[in-house]
Amino acid sequence: MATPRDYYEVLGVARNAQPEEIKKAYKKLALANHPDRNPGDDDAIGRFKEASEAYEVLGDSEKRARYDRFGHAGVQGAGRGGGFSDVSDIFEAFGDVFGDLGGIFGGGSRRGGGRQSARQGDSLKVGLLITLEEAATGCTKEVEIRRRKLCSTCHGSGAAPGSVAESCDYCGGHGQVVQSQGFFRVQRTCPQCSGQGAVIRKKCKACRGTCKESATAQLDVRVPAGVDTGMRLCLRGEGEPSIEGGSAGDLYVEMAVKPHSIFRREGLDLICELPVSYTQATLGAEIEVPILQGRHQLTIPRGTQPGHVFQLRGMGIPDVNGRGQGDLLIQTSVEVPKKVTERQEELLREFAELEHAHVSPERKSFLDKIKDYFSGDD
Repeated sequence: MATPRDYYEVLGVARNAQPEEIKKAYKKLALANHPDRNPGDDDAIGRFKEASEAYEVLGDSEKRARYDRFGHAGVQGAGRGGGFSDVSDIFEAFGDVFGDLGGIFGGGSRRGGGRQSARQGDSLKVGLLITLEEAATGCTKEVEIRRRKLCSTCHGSGAAPGSVAESCDYCGGHGQVVQSQGFFRVQRTCPQCSGQGAVIRKKCKACRGTCKESATAQLDVRVPAGVDTGMRLCLRGEGEPSIEGGSAGDLYVEMAVKPHSIFRREGLDLICELPVSYTQATLGAEIEVPILQGRHQLTIPRGTQPGHVFQLRGMGIPDVNGRGQGDLLIQTSVEVPKKVTERQEELLREFAELEHAHVSPERKSFLDKIKDYFSGDD
C-alpha cells in the first residue's frame, strides 16, 4: 500500500497555516475536482477524496496536533483514516464547509445523507390569566391543553396495522430529487413524499394517515415573579411530537395579568391613588395604606398638597430577570365632601372669615333666588 502524501502538500498550505486558510484551500480543491464537474475522470475523484482525507485531519485541531508530531501513524484509526468510501460521505461529513453548494452538487446534508433531517414537532400556544399579586410573587398554575400525540393504533407510522410505508417511487426513497440546470445539478425536496422518502398506500383508519390523535394534558406552569401581560413562557418539548423522529415542539404560555381594583402597574412601579380629607392634608395624619404584601403606615405631613406623590422604594414589582424591584407610588387627592352637618358648615364659614375668603352666602335658597328674579326684588 502506497504511503499517503503529506497532507499539507495535498492542500497546498504551509505547516503553520491558520484553520481558515486550510478550510479555504480544501474548499477550492474539492470544488475543482468534484465528480459532477469532472464526469468520467477517475483521477479527479481520487484528488477529491485525497483532499477530503487531508482536511479531515488538518481541519481538526486534535488530529492535526497528532499528525504534526507523529505523521500519518499518529492519525491511523482516528476517524475514517483510510479515506472516504463514497462522495456522499464527504458531503455528509463536511456539509458545513460547502453550505448550499452541497445541495447544488447533489451531495447529502450533514444529518440526512440525502434525506431531509427530522423536523421538530409543531409548537402550541395557550393563554394564562393571573392576578397582580401572583405576578408580583410568582406562582405555579395548572393549564389544560389539547395536543396531538402519536397514534396509539399505528404508533405514529400512519399505516394501517399489518402494512408499512413504501419507498417513494418518484425519488427512490431519498426524499430529494435532482434536477439539471445547465452546468449544475440542483437538489430539491421530492414533491410526492414531501421529503419523507416513503409513501403510505394503506392508511391507518384511526388517524387517517396523519400519524397523530388528539389528547388532553394538564401541565404545571411555573410563573416567575415579575411577569406582565404580553410576556411568553416557553415549556420546551411540551408541544406536539414529531412523526419523523425529531424532538417534540414547544408550548408557549402567553401571560395576561388581571386589572387590580387599587393598584395600577407601570413597568415595575405600582401606582395607588390615596384620597385624604382637607383636614388630614392640612394638619397631617398617620394613614394605613394598602401594599401588595399587606398594609403600611404612611405619614402625611402637614400642608400636603393635592397630587403629591409618596415613593415607597422596593414595594413595587420585581424585575423578571432578577435586576431589582420597582417602587410603590402613592398619589394623594384631597376629597371635598358633598354634604356637611350644620356644625361643620358653621366652622367652615368661620374659617373662611378668618381667611378673608369669599364663599357663597347661605341666606337664600336657589328657589328663593328664582322668585326674586321674576318679581324684580333684589
